[in-house]
Amino acid sequence: MQAEIGWVRRRLLEPIRERLAQFPAVALLGPRQVGKTSLARELAEQCPSVYLDLEAPADRARLTDPALYLSACGV
Repeated sequence: MQAEIGWVRRRLLEPIRERLAQFPAVALLGPRQVGKTSLARELAEQCPSVYLDLEAPADRARLTDPALYLSACGV
């Protein structure tokens, strides 16, 4: 199973990097326990980024005014 997770993560890294080059924000959506957080953290180590967990009330509150929040982050 671990080999499959590594394969999927590597397969998705490049398309997500391409989207990040085109757009200021990219959302990772999917069912629980499929590696979204691990993938986001791996990407965050490779380039400047802002990570928000939309299940966390504090992070959701930051997006009350998304344009204001993202502009403050330099996005």
